[in-house]
Order: sequence, then C-alpha cells, then structure tokens
Amino acid sequence: MIRGILSMLLSISEWDQYEWSKNAIHVSVMKQTKWWYAKRFLHPDIVSAFEYIFIWDEDLGVEHFNADEFINITKKHGLEISQPGLEPNNGLTWEMTKRRGDSEVHMVTEEKPGWCSDPHLPPCAAFVEIMAPVFSREAWRCVWHMIQNDLVHGWGLDFALRRCVEPAHEKIGVVDSQWVVHQVIPSLGQQGEANNGEEPREAVRTRCRKEWAEFQARMNDADKSYFEGLNSFRKG
Repeated sequence: MIRGILSMLLSISEWDQYEWSKNAIHVSVMKQTKWWYAKRFLHPDIVSAFEYIFIWDEDLGVEHFNADEFINITKKHGLEISQPGLEPNNGLTWEMTKRRGDSEVHMVTEEKPGWCSDPHLPPCAAFVEIMAPVFSREAWRCVWHMIQNDLVHGWGLDFALRRCVEPAHEKIGVVDSQWVVHQVIPSLGQQGEANNGEEPREAVRTRCRKEWAEFQARMNDADKSYFEGLNSFRKG
C-alpha cells in the first residue's frame, strides 16, 4: 500500500489470508471479471480524486515492483496509459509487453511479420495489455466509456486504448525498470461452465474470442457513425 492509494479488490479469489486486505474495500460477485466490476464501481467521477487507476489481474508477482517509482517514471515520460514490463519467461503474449533490461521505458516494438499494418499502431505501438494497465485520471474517463456492459472479459479493449490519448504512440508505453511476473494462475477459467463438450477454461476462451469480435464490430460501427456525422456537418 503506497501513499494516497485506495485499494479496491474486485475479487475473484479469497484475500482474507493477507493482513493488508483488511485495509482494502472488497467487492465480490461470483463468476465476474475485473472489467465488469470496473464498469460498475469505478465510474470516473467516483475515482476522480486519484491521479492513476490500476486495473490489474490477481496473478501478478510484484516482488520487483514499486508503485511510487512506477508513477514517477510514467510522469517523467508523459505516459497517460502504461503498464509494468512483464518478465519475459512468464506468460508472455505480446512482444510489446516484454520487459527490456536496457531501458527505463519503451513505446514501440517489432512483432511477428504481418501483425502491424502501421508501426505507430497496436500491437507494435500505442499498446499495453489488459492484464496490468495503469490509466491516468484523464485517460480513464475515456477508457471507462469504451468498456461495454455486456462484454465482461475486455478482449480487444487493449487495441482500442489509443483512441483515448494523442499522440498515442507517445502517450502509451511499458515501464521496463519496474516489472511484474505473470504467474499464469487460471482462476477465472476455473469458474467457467462446460459447454458443448468444452472444458470450462476453453469455454471461457471461446466467449472471450466472441466478445472480441463483437467489440471490434461495435468500434467499427462507432467509427462509421462518427465519420458520417462529421461529413454531414462539413457539408451542412
């Protein structure tokens, strides 16, 4: 617990075994995700007293992480959306989130061939993962409005975060000098339900993929409506 921090545990697991948990606010609903909680309990007006909002998974090792130092570094580099680097050998999905031992912060990377249509776009830049994002107060107000009430897993949200800051490839980055370890504990997957012969964890992943496709479709529809309205305004 650091100075000026209010901890709210959006609980999937039990935390009573830890002494510090007595000083945190606990909100627990079975078989829900952190984005479901964030949409309902972390409205931007409610958390406006705080400079930064951490929306983290529960299976992150923080032995090499100091929150005060992390915030100081994000301010130094002007990051509005950030995350700590991930220990390279543990639970890594994207090259962007891999901790680099020779830098304090990085904002761009190289991915697999064909993954990045533009070097300034996700996942090669303007990108952090939904596993451990940190938002400034101003960025969170925008991000909160993008979270969909019914798409609880948040897949695809990390590719849309760039909409909330400009220029995104300079305002979104990974802090290498403060890092975490993804312990890959599938607590959410264990709460899934078998479906059509799928194991519970695979059923959760199937829903995640469907939600990602739906989220992207909604973003595309929003873009279309925005540009159509903009063109009508210019013609009017």
